[in-house]
Amino acid sequence: MIGVTNVSGGYSSVSVLKDISFSVKKGQLFGILGPNGSGKTTLLKMLSGVLTANNGEILIKGHSISSYSSKKLAKVMAVLPQNTTEFFSYTVKETVSLGRYAHQDGWFNTWSEKDEITVQKVMEQTGIIEYQHHSIQQLSGGERQRVFLAQALAQEPEILLLDEPTNHLDLSYQKELLDLLKRWTKEQELTVLSIFHDLNLAGLYCDQLLLLKDGQINIDSYPNEVLKEERIKNVYQTEIKKHPHPHVPAPQMLLLPDSEYQEGHLLEINESFLSSTEECIVLVSPEPLKTMSSGVIGSGSGWYQNFINRHVAKTYNCSNHREEMKDFIQDLGYGPSDTVGMMTAVNLGDVSYEFYQDGEFSIFVVVTAGVGNAIDASKSELHSYELEPGTINTWVFVNGKITEEAFIQSIMTATESKVKVLHDQKVKDSVTGTLATGTSTDSILIASTQQGKELEYAGTITPLGKMISKGIYECTTNALNLYRKRVKT
Repeated sequence: MIGVTNVSGGYSSVSVLKDISFSVKKGQLFGILGPNGSGKTTLLKMLSGVLTANNGEILIKGHSISSYSSKKLAKVMAVLPQNTTEFFSYTVKETVSLGRYAHQDGWFNTWSEKDEITVQKVMEQTGIIEYQHHSIQQLSGGERQRVFLAQALAQEPEILLLDEPTNHLDLSYQKELLDLLKRWTKEQELTVLSIFHDLNLAGLYCDQLLLLKDGQINIDSYPNEVLKEERIKNVYQTEIKKHPHPHVPAPQMLLLPDSEYQEGHLLEINESFLSSTEECIVLVSPEPLKTMSSGVIGSGSGWYQNFINRHVAKTYNCSNHREEMKDFIQDLGYGPSDTVGMMTAVNLGDVSYEFYQDGEFSIFVVVTAGVGNAIDASKSELHSYELEPGTINTWVFVNGKITEEAFIQSIMTATESKVKVLHDQKVKDSVTGTLATGTSTDSILIASTQQGKELEYAGTITPLGKMISKGIYECTTNALNLYRKRVKT
């Protein structure tokens, strides 16, 4: 659909772009990225015919762009510039209707039924139909942006060029607009080229990305390849972290602010932050901790400040235990969105906790444990599924900076150590009579201050892994001993 070969040029004698070559297929949503001054808008102006390249060739549908008259090009291509500040006192509908000019013939143009249907359709699609009789000067910047997008769409182009189309749009309209463009590329094979400043929107919606730096192509590839952490750091000269989108296979880039923490003033989670009653064990951190957990509330990964292990009766049964747990957390005076909440049927007086330190990092381990519903995981198919309160609940707070890999390894190491305790304690599955590996409702939490020493790994023989293994083994053993003693008495 579009072919660019060895294009160079810019304004007068200033060459902004240098030897640019790429192609865009029909039906693609193609994103152009780059820092300010990298040549994005200049490239878009060359593609639209506003600027002429000094060297190289631009083909539109296999023909040189220079062979198109302005009206002929307008039947193929529509353009939405970044700033549309110059406009007359037209109504919204009149402004959108200007987009039909390329499809009308002669000096005395007639307004056809098709023209009317097209204009009404694009106003509906861009959410401005209710303003169609209003003066465009009465609208906000975001509303005017949608009017000029509708005007471009009224041309019924095969190619749509956009310069930051979500500029001035609020969140809901950004999503609606990009969803609409994406759908048109699939259903109507509309080819869309758009400049993006928002790397995350580009990664989420584009099929292909072109990254410019200093007027040259850094890379032209699919989003996951273009949005590599080191590449973006180098091109944009800023600290950034790549992270996968939680729901779709798209890369997302996260800005990293300068650290507020000073050396020698690092947060250390220990016993002083812990409080306990018969109803619940609570640890409140003065700062949010990066967390991975299987809690009833706060499961998965996130940043949390409050950690609650709540005692409930063995007969606890609730049609919506998550909502009931949220209400419980709020009644305690904590925000559910800032809290990881677990449940246990174990008496909280049997809690075991210990602080472990080794040079530049430390951990704080908290365990409540019982074996009333002990299970041998290798024979779990012999058990019927019943939702019960948690039995062995494990907390590990790491005073250090750990990687995503170390989070997962911490869970593996803690689980291995817990299983070893159950085997050494000869805890058996009541159904199979074999040694248990855990209980049917065990829950775990790994939380890190993300300050101080960086700990890349947490396997069983790494420094962090050794500490977790020791802490889990000792605290789980002690908690089970307290539990068994209480049960016997």
